[in-house]
Amino acid sequence: MYAVIKTGGKQYRVAKDDIIEVEKLDTAIGGSVTLDHVLLIGNDGNAKIGAPTVAGASVKATVLNQKKDDKIIVFKKKRRQNYRRKNGHRQNLTVLKITDIKG
Repeated sequence: MYAVIKTGGKQYRVAKDDIIEVEKLDTAIGGSVTLDHVLLIGNDGNAKIGAPTVAGASVKATVLNQKKDDKIIVFKKKRRQNYRRKNGHRQNLTVLKITDIKG
């Protein structure tokens, strides 16, 4: 059984015992999270598609870690104008382990 969930503006295909990295959720390490925006639930070729979400479906997960992603460099330049700007950014992430899918 698998599900397609939406969190942090992105969609993820998850199954039981999967480990995923999502944008930061305000939950302590070891805490549990219920994700209610389930867009699709599939099981052996049968799929329930929501409009926009599947009614009564939820995915439960446990928070394994709160961490930061790798640094990306943002560089802006305009040629012949002596305009250069360099910034770095590290996104905060939450590592989740999927424990249960209810549909």
